[in-house]
Amino acid sequence: MSGVLDELRWRGLLANSTDEAALDAHLEADPVTFYVGFDPTAPSLHMGNLVQLMVSRALQRAGHRPLLLVGGSTGLIGDPKTTAERVLNSKETVADWVAGIQRQVAGFLDFDGPSAARVVNNLDWTSGLPVLDFLRDIGKHFPVNRMLAREVVKARLEEGISYTEFSYVLLQSLDYLQLNRTYGCTLQFGGSDQWGNITAGVELLRRADGTHVHALATPLLTKADGTKFGKTESGTVWLDPSMTSPYAFHQFFLNAEDAKVVEYLKVFSERPRAEIEELARLTSTEPERRAAQKALADDVTALVHSRQARDAAVQAAASLFGRGSLDEVPADVLADAVTEIGARSLPLEPRPSLLDVLVTSGVLSSRSAARRAVAEGGAYVNNVRVSDPDAALAATDVLHDRFVVARRGKRTVGAVVLTRG
Repeated sequence: MSGVLDELRWRGLLANSTDEAALDAHLEADPVTFYVGFDPTAPSLHMGNLVQLMVSRALQRAGHRPLLLVGGSTGLIGDPKTTAERVLNSKETVADWVAGIQRQVAGFLDFDGPSAARVVNNLDWTSGLPVLDFLRDIGKHFPVNRMLAREVVKARLEEGISYTEFSYVLLQSLDYLQLNRTYGCTLQFGGSDQWGNITAGVELLRRADGTHVHALATPLLTKADGTKFGKTESGTVWLDPSMTSPYAFHQFFLNAEDAKVVEYLKVFSERPRAEIEELARLTSTEPERRAAQKALADDVTALVHSRQARDAAVQAAASLFGRGSLDEVPADVLADAVTEIGARSLPLEPRPSLLDVLVTSGVLSSRSAARRAVAEGGAYVNNVRVSDPDAALAATDVLHDRFVVARRGKRTVGAVVLTRG
């Protein structure tokens, strides 16, 4: 258990705590039961959730016991947003998302041994709770003036906020009370945007039971321009491979900015400090090697998806740029890769020429530009140099019966997906 808070601090995972010195002593003294919550606001977890799972893994490695709470009841309500009222999802949808997220979180922690993790659902203790008991036993401890002073509530007062969302903080605070009474949980953490809800739970335990407990918050990760990390032009980076493919996931981290990559490594890689410091040095002295980006992409993809998925993504990326055989890339992985690079449709009939492939794929802007590239020896189809641009696309040029990859030089890659009928 020694030094776990120091590790979290060094990794940049400590933004706030209720009493840092007391928490440090608490974590050093005995195994602590802690919890972190995940509301089912989508079918999958995302990058912000992964930060909390990395903290959970660090605490479990140090001998502490995780409770992973999936919000079957809080997910029916929704944490207030600063902009507008949430659209409530159906109970059936939330139940489906709860089941999926329970499976996801279970893959990140150890469920055996003295520090075994446990997945819990707050619907278990709220679904049968009488409303009068909730108001008397929980609501009694929440002064309305403090609730009105919360930043998210103040931001919504002019436009209006429903009582449903206004009362969300009571439900989340009840979770901490319940987990403390049932499992002896004495630490809750989450993102810094949840700090108000987290500290409300600490206060509820003090008021209701006279119990002193702890809380910490992790910082929200950003890009160098201050925008939220974990978003791309196409949307959120999800942990579910059906929503963000392992190839796209690996590419996302591979493209991390030099200015932020070491920060991300500390959060998402479990490499020891000496290795990360060496990667930081390489980023500063030899940025063209992108050693930190490769380590980051490899580590986090293997953790979230598996080493096999990571290796397939690396193989596909190398093959797209001529450093491997495209024939050896599995169909599903190649499909993910060509989707990520923006493959375009091309009718199979009438039989297209190699020139059609080079232009339709987008690697060359026009037929004349494509002919010049061929003449200069810089145009490729499936990593084979094109010598006759007017030659018809042969059956052997088609990968997995539908894909053709085009490349100009070493860096410009595109693809077409052949369509029939």
